[in-house]
Amino acid sequence: MAISDNLTVTSVQARKAILKAFKAKRPVFLWGPPGIGKSEVVQDITNELGGLMIDLRMAQMEPTDLRGIPYYNKDNGRMDWAPPIDLPDSDLASKYPVIVLFLDEMNSAPPAVQAAGYQLVLNRRVGKYVLPDNVVIVAAGNRESDKGVTYRMPMPLANRFLHLEMRADFASWQNWAVNAGIHKDVVGYLSFAKNDLYDFDNKSSSRAFATPRSWTFVSQLLDDEADTDNDTLFNLISGAVGEGLAVKFQAHRKVSSKMPNPSDILNGKVKDLNVKEISAMYSLTTSMCYELRDAIENKVDMKKFHSMADNFFNYMMSNFETELVVMGAKVALKTFKLPIEPSQLKNFDEFHKKYGKYIVEAGN
Repeated sequence: MAISDNLTVTSVQARKAILKAFKAKRPVFLWGPPGIGKSEVVQDITNELGGLMIDLRMAQMEPTDLRGIPYYNKDNGRMDWAPPIDLPDSDLASKYPVIVLFLDEMNSAPPAVQAAGYQLVLNRRVGKYVLPDNVVIVAAGNRESDKGVTYRMPMPLANRFLHLEMRADFASWQNWAVNAGIHKDVVGYLSFAKNDLYDFDNKSSSRAFATPRSWTFVSQLLDDEADTDNDTLFNLISGAVGEGLAVKFQAHRKVSSKMPNPSDILNGKVKDLNVKEISAMYSLTTSMCYELRDAIENKVDMKKFHSMADNFFNYMMSNFETELVVMGAKVALKTFKLPIEPSQLKNFDEFHKKYGKYIVEAGN
């Protein structure tokens, strides 16, 4: 739920709007609470376009970082301007189809820095410096209600942007997370406890709180946990998402560790599920999807791949409730777009008859 009364958008909706704005060469301002994934959305779009993102932290800059500095030009006997080094020149711009100039923390910048940014947004130039034609501008900042250090943006500057306010949305995050390889236990836990994706409270004194960004930190900790003792890992997870959620998450992981090996399921060695704990089943589903994707990326024989996929669908139908089955199928078929040929699966007709309509609805 957004704190303000402004229209809010998911990361998927923001992505579509930003791409449209790029075509029109209109600058966009992304608003949203901390950790919601504003810079990740912009970086993902830039990567998709084959471009370069230049990330400028405006709150840490001086006006001269954007305007450049004056110097005496001995060749003409006049004062001249040295161009800013952080902004793209024509040589750099020629190497990419698009350059995204990301002005992060724009409304946290001192007014003098915002004024320099105003010229850049308004005129696509500052002093003698001119933005190359293939440079597009996205700015971002927290809302005044988020307890961050912010300055009220001058209305003439605000009026030059298309404004989008992002909100936390689990479905959008899940689609991003599985594509980004976020740890199976993080995806599995949050698929069960969706409200724990984001629990920022601007009235709370807690230093650690759950956001898409802090759950990414947790995923990174788990990817490299082999040399970390349990107490240290718990302390680090608490430092990312807060102690309360860390307790719940570690309890989830304890149960998840008792689940079958996903490789054994996909190879047909395991057909039953003895531990019927719903949150752990979400992690197991995510693990099987990751295994299927890895099989394709490793160029496994397609006959073997379809045998694995057949075991995947059969296992879900035999052991999972509808919501879990739909999630697994959606990730495999719609998110990962795995090359599953229905005619090669013994169980596909039965699966489609039972769950086809739910998967179509989930994809809309």
